Amino acid sequence: MPSPSLPLIPPRHPIRARLVRAPRVKTANPDDSDLKLFALSFTAFFICIYTLIF
Repeated sequence: MPSPSLPLIPPRHPIRARLVRAPRVKTANPDDSDLKLFALSFTAFFICIYTLIF
């Protein structure tokens, strides 16, 4: 007696089948660290100068 073959994709609930899959999260770009370093340095410099003036 042959064994019944299972379907490759299991049946899904009708409402769940209508939902759209969420997009994948974008991974961080290695060049992004340079931009973050610049923003941090600029902010620190601005705060230091601002406190010296006032």
